[in-house]
Amino acid sequence: MSPEAASPQLAILEFVTSLQSPARILVAISGGSDSTGLLLLLDQAVKAASHLRLSLCAATVDHALRAGSADEAREVAALCASLGIPHTIMIWQGDKPTTGIMAAAREARYGLLATAATDFKADLIVTGHTLDDQRETLQMRGMRTEQVSTGIADAVLFDRRFWILRPLLFSTRADIRAFLKERGVPWIDDPSNEDTKYERVRMRRQLSADAGMTKDISAAWEERLALSSRGAEWLDRHFRLHGCLLGQVMPDGLRQDRAVLDYALARLAAVFGGQPFAPGRGHMERILAFATGSKPGRMTAGRVVFDLRHDGLYLARENRGISPLVLRPGEAGVWDGRFYARNGSVASIEIQAAAAHAQDTSRFIESITAQTRGAWIPVTSTGMWEYMQRLPKSAWKRAIASAPVLSAEESLLSEESARMVELAPYFAPFDRFLTRFDFIFANRLSAVFATAPYARLPLRSIDGKTI
Repeated sequence: MSPEAASPQLAILEFVTSLQSPARILVAISGGSDSTGLLLLLDQAVKAASHLRLSLCAATVDHALRAGSADEAREVAALCASLGIPHTIMIWQGDKPTTGIMAAAREARYGLLATAATDFKADLIVTGHTLDDQRETLQMRGMRTEQVSTGIADAVLFDRRFWILRPLLFSTRADIRAFLKERGVPWIDDPSNEDTKYERVRMRRQLSADAGMTKDISAAWEERLALSSRGAEWLDRHFRLHGCLLGQVMPDGLRQDRAVLDYALARLAAVFGGQPFAPGRGHMERILAFATGSKPGRMTAGRVVFDLRHDGLYLARENRGISPLVLRPGEAGVWDGRFYARNGSVASIEIQAAAAHAQDTSRFIESITAQTRGAWIPVTSTGMWEYMQRLPKSAWKRAIASAPVLSAEESLLSEESARMVELAPYFAPFDRFLTRFDFIFANRLSAVFATAPYARLPLRSIDGKTI
C-alpha cells in the first residue's frame, strides 16, 4: 500500500505481512487482468506464508448489464475452483437506472460484496485497483479543481462494516499482465473499458504518465491525515452538540488555522445537511467568509442554516425539502441523510420532520428521544425547555423543526412503540464510504454524537509503520 512498492509481488508481500491475523480475505474478482492478478498473487503469497494464518475466498459481481457477463462470471468461478478458493457469484437484480449507471453500479457492487463477505465470514475485502486507475482518477479530478487530490484511497470502510483494501494501487497494469503472461493465465477484457461514452475511458486514452504523481499523492495523503487529526482536536476544543440536532462552533474555533477550519466545517456541513459530500470550493469560500466575519447573521448552503452570533456559529438542517420515509416492519433505511432507522415494530411507520407536526408541538416535545446505537436515552420535556433557555431561541426551534418524528397512521407513536424503532445519527459523508484519511475525524465525531466507534483497520502496520 506504499507508493514506493511498485512491483506487484512486493506490494502483495508487504500487504499480507501488514495484516492482523488470523484473517479471511474476500477477493473481488471480475475476471479482468487487475483482479485476476490480485487473486493469483494473493494465493501465491498466502500459500507461501502459512504461518500468517490467512485464507482466501472470492466473489464476482455480475451487473447483468450486457450479454456474456454470466458466462464470464462462470469462467472466474472455474478459475477459483482450480485454485481451491471458495467463490460466489452475486447478481445485480432489478431494474437499472437510465442515467448515472456507473455510480449506481458501484453502489450495487459494494453492497453485494459486503453481502458476500458476510456469508463467507470474511474480515476484509480487497479489490484490484491499480496505479493506472489512480492516474486516471487524479487526471479527472485535476480537470475539476486546482487542489491536489488524494485520488483513490488505499483503504475505505464500507457501511461501517467492512474495510475495502487496495494492495495493488501503486502497481501498474502492465506489470500485473506480465505476471499473468508468465504463468499462462488468461484474463477477460470488458468491452465497456473501450466505450468512449464513459469519462474514464476517454481519460485513459489521452493520459500521459506523470513520473512525479506518486510523490505528489504521497504528500497529499500525509496532508489529509494531518488535517483529520487536527480537525479531531478542533472538535474537542471548539465544537458543542445540542440534542443531536444543533451544532455550535465556539468563537475561538472560528479563529483557528484556516485549513483546519475549512476541513472541519466542510464535513460538519455535510453531516448536518445529510449530504454525502462536503460543499464544493465555491460554497466553502462563501461559508468561511461568512463564518469568520464580524457581522452576525444567517446564510444557507448545502441544506444547512449557518447562524452566526456573538457566542459562536450555529449549524442546523434547514426546514425545507425534508422528505418522509416509510418503513415496513423489519425494514431499515436512512432518513434525510441524517438518521439511520430500523423498524422493529409490527406496524409500518413513517418518519417525518417535526415541522410537519407543528400543530402538535407539545406532544412532540413530550415524545422526542435521542438514541445511540442500541440504547435509548429519553429526553424529557423539562430537558428540552432547559436547552431552549440556554440556547438562542430561533436556532433551537429551527433545529427542533428538522428533528425526526415517528408516526403510524398519522398519529405520533407512543413511547412504548417508539422503543421498537432503532434510531441513530447517520453521517452521510462517512457511514457509507469512509476513507482512512478521514478516519480520525469521523471517529471523534462519533464520540461527540455518542454513536458507536468505527471499525478499526485490520492492519498491524501501514507503509512499515506500526499502527
